[in-house]
Amino acid sequence: MKVRWAGIGLLAAVITASPAGGEEPRLNVYNWSDYIAPDTIPKFEAETGIRVTYDVCDGNEVLEAKLMSGRSGYDVVVPSASPFMARQIAAGVYRVLDKSKLPGWRNLDHHILEMVSAADPDNKHGSPYLWSDTGIGYNETQVHAALGEGAPVDSLALIFDPAVAEKLAPCGISLLDTPQEVFPAALGYLGLDPKSRDLGDLDKAFAVLEKIRPYIRKFHPSQYINDLAGGDLCVALGYSGDVIQARNRAREAGNKVEIAFRVPKEGAMMSIDMLGIPADAPHPENALRFVDYLLRPEVIADVTNAVWYPNPNLPATALVKPEIRNDPAVYPPEEIRRRLYVDLPAPAAYERARTRAWTRLKSGR
Repeated sequence: MKVRWAGIGLLAAVITASPAGGEEPRLNVYNWSDYIAPDTIPKFEAETGIRVTYDVCDGNEVLEAKLMSGRSGYDVVVPSASPFMARQIAAGVYRVLDKSKLPGWRNLDHHILEMVSAADPDNKHGSPYLWSDTGIGYNETQVHAALGEGAPVDSLALIFDPAVAEKLAPCGISLLDTPQEVFPAALGYLGLDPKSRDLGDLDKAFAVLEKIRPYIRKFHPSQYINDLAGGDLCVALGYSGDVIQARNRAREAGNKVEIAFRVPKEGAMMSIDMLGIPADAPHPENALRFVDYLLRPEVIADVTNAVWYPNPNLPATALVKPEIRNDPAVYPPEEIRRRLYVDLPAPAAYERARTRAWTRLKSGR
């Protein structure tokens, strides 16, 4: 899907400096769907005079294919830190950030910077944007109707136990369409290291997934947001922010669908999405201005207020609406954060094996 944000008609009245470095006043951004505030781009355009073309994608794999093919035409992209951005950095996809032009860098949480440094050594190529964890989104009424009040809503057994999955199949189970999220979750369910690179462990995870494959209605990176909100799905392995969006849409619609999110007791992957500037970006100076714009506490707080994903900007926390910053499903408390882990880049041979296993799983062969 492609979205063009129209300027708000104030370009002739711009009072700030013109685009830097003699670049034309243009910027091409590629971000995830439903991942920015409605007024972020118009306000940036009005302030800078830079016209933004804003495209959206549904998955890291789509973004990676564009970047690896070269000449994507984008100035700012939003990959997940690991393993995607790590792989792309190794392939020379990104420019090194000129932090002298990013005064807002000082606002970033040093703990999160340390976590993403495993993917981006010395934090040279990317600026953390928003983060989430991968857990269980579910329709409370449907799940309890199918399983009773003792439903294991705080456990990955809600998805990976075949006896449970069979009972939930009529109301619908969805998995993220990415092996980098689903296989680690299956390993965690088995009590194995979710970051294991042992091929024997991969086979064990595949065996778990193969048993529940008949009960999976859909593999998709984002459709579960609308499906949960509309009551067309009862369980999804998904991102916390997406599930919260589904919950909020259901409430706004007044359809009596009650959606909840749980970080499973077995642990959950923490996903940190980054702002990167491709090496062949046509407007790299404008890109730096946009990245620094998003590092302003008031700007990124507005993004969090719109999309209900937490941001890594410490001064921004006080500007986030209380009902969001105090919601443990959005900003998890410390005892829950201790269950979170960050994935690490996998060796090429393991990645190939995992991709083949994923293709087999989805095809049902």
